[in-house]
Amino acid sequence: MMSNWIPLHLHTHYSLLDGLSKPIQVARRCSDLGYEACAITDHGTISGVVSFTKSMRSKGIKPILGCEFYICKSDPTIRKIENRSLNHLVVLAKNKAGWETLLKLTSRSNDEDVFYFKPRIDLNMLSHYNEGKNLIGFSGHMGSDLASILFEDCKLAYDSKTYEEAEALLRRDWKEQATALAVRHRDIFGEGNFFIEIQLIDKENSPASEVISKCLREVSRFTGIPPLATADSHYPTKEDAVDQRILLCSGLKTTIKKVEVALASGEDVALSCFFRSNNYHIPSPEEIEVLHTEEEISNTKLVADSCEDYTILGNPMLPKYTCPDGMEENEYLKQLCRKGWRKFLINTQKIDSEEKKNTYLNTVLKEFKVIQAANLAGYLLIVRDIVEYVKAQGWLPGPGRGSAAGSLVSYLVGITQIDPIEFNLIFERFYNAGRNTKDHVSLPDIDIDVPTEKREQVIEYIKNKYEKSNVGQMVTFGRLQGRSALKEVLRVHDACSFEEMNSITKQLPQEHEISDQLQDMDEEDRSIIRWTLINHPDALEDYCKIDEEQELSGKYAKLFEQAMRIEGTYKSQGKHAAGVVISSQNLGEVCPMVRETAGSEKIAGMEMEDLEAMGHVKFDILGINLLDKVMGIKNQLLTGVI
Repeated sequence: MMSNWIPLHLHTHYSLLDGLSKPIQVARRCSDLGYEACAITDHGTISGVVSFTKSMRSKGIKPILGCEFYICKSDPTIRKIENRSLNHLVVLAKNKAGWETLLKLTSRSNDEDVFYFKPRIDLNMLSHYNEGKNLIGFSGHMGSDLASILFEDCKLAYDSKTYEEAEALLRRDWKEQATALAVRHRDIFGEGNFFIEIQLIDKENSPASEVISKCLREVSRFTGIPPLATADSHYPTKEDAVDQRILLCSGLKTTIKKVEVALASGEDVALSCFFRSNNYHIPSPEEIEVLHTEEEISNTKLVADSCEDYTILGNPMLPKYTCPDGMEENEYLKQLCRKGWRKFLINTQKIDSEEKKNTYLNTVLKEFKVIQAANLAGYLLIVRDIVEYVKAQGWLPGPGRGSAAGSLVSYLVGITQIDPIEFNLIFERFYNAGRNTKDHVSLPDIDIDVPTEKREQVIEYIKNKYEKSNVGQMVTFGRLQGRSALKEVLRVHDACSFEEMNSITKQLPQEHEISDQLQDMDEEDRSIIRWTLINHPDALEDYCKIDEEQELSGKYAKLFEQAMRIEGTYKSQGKHAAGVVISSQNLGEVCPMVRETAGSEKIAGMEMEDLEAMGHVKFDILGINLLDKVMGIKNQLLTGVI
């Protein structure tokens, strides 16, 4: 049975060290509760929307794409400590045009002139980008501008222990202030696109939320701006609150024990609401119904229905490769193959019989049929062009590794230096057309190895060739996995000394060492820790064991169990060591561009697989130290040094 309430304020683990839920966990929870739609609104980021979209659609649930933006009170270009204070504002994409506006806003919030500790915008900037009125917004939860403006000191109010204490901190003119701000929001979003958020999910632990809700319900009645029932979901179920606290302690660089002592003594603790409560889950319809009016609940369905069911996924959008003499890409690739045929097969006398000739000919014709059907010529020409640039500079490219060496076409055009016929390599390992569907065409994966010291120059060449605005490196997310998950759980719980922690975790293999075995495990049980307990029980028997019923026992059984639950959760953001995305369009308009963690460069704010799912094309440009060393030896030989 479908519920009238829709979760519209929800965080996944892309809200780093704050949200716990993986998108597939959100999808399962929503499916169990009968929700027909759900929104993703991570803090200052939309990096999780592709994974979220796939997960929701796998359960037949409509995904609604959004972001909880950090809103600067003054002009965000004023990068001073007095302008560091931020409010939150939830924004949803109403349609495909709204999604494009979200992209631009997210990219803008990461620009160097406005980024200050966090990506941020202000209401003027929001208004400028939302001229088409394709966004839906709501404000009113604690931490939002519409809630904060009610109080003389909002932080003091949010920390209040009683309703009366919070109420005493209201401004005398709270209604006038909140009304003016709500009307401003309505003007920015457009009539029918802005809602006043009523959030009571944690009223038992946050008395201020009741004061806020009472005031904002009055503002809603006075202005005619409709009220909206929300939760603030950071994990799937109430039971998961204990796992989220591991992430919070990790981010705050503290332990559970220290937090508990601080709370007990009345000290100020960051994010204290999450340590005091387990109500920041995805609630059931029944939990919402006892807190909210029918209008507030039904308006969530109105918002969900107002958001079109569009898709952000698509087939590869390769930049057009400019071929000489006005040739088409397929014809030019054929011409290069003919030249390679003479250079690598005829001139080297590899074809010494009619049988050999037929083998090579049949192979290249078979490959070309697949390449043309999947429209891969442009991709191969771009890869070849990069390799040829490396050669032209007198540098050494890699001879070809991985599955790319199984392609005869790659060999003939100079992408690889390995003859797949000679070594009985298989083209289907490189590219299998059977994995393509009507809705999605996959691209091959060719690693381009270059000398490490020349990698940045190679990337600069790509940017100049295909326009800098269309080329970028990409984000990657570090995960709590195996050793790091267990170590963090042990540390946060003050379970043992640092030395013992290392002694325990070093018994776990690295993920790459057992990747094939992990893939053989059921997705629900896919855990490095679990794999070790099953396959090497003696290594950890002093701390934890697993019996035939898959139950854990032992000194640290509960902690091992918790570590397994949080495995795979994102903990950090960085720049991918190899990935470069080349688009046929300005990247800032087709994917979020985010600030690099260790610098000011903007990089594509989605992981490789997600960018590819959207149709953007990634290339792996890997810096290989060995190539630098071989080049050094070659130069010494040529100059007579050795």
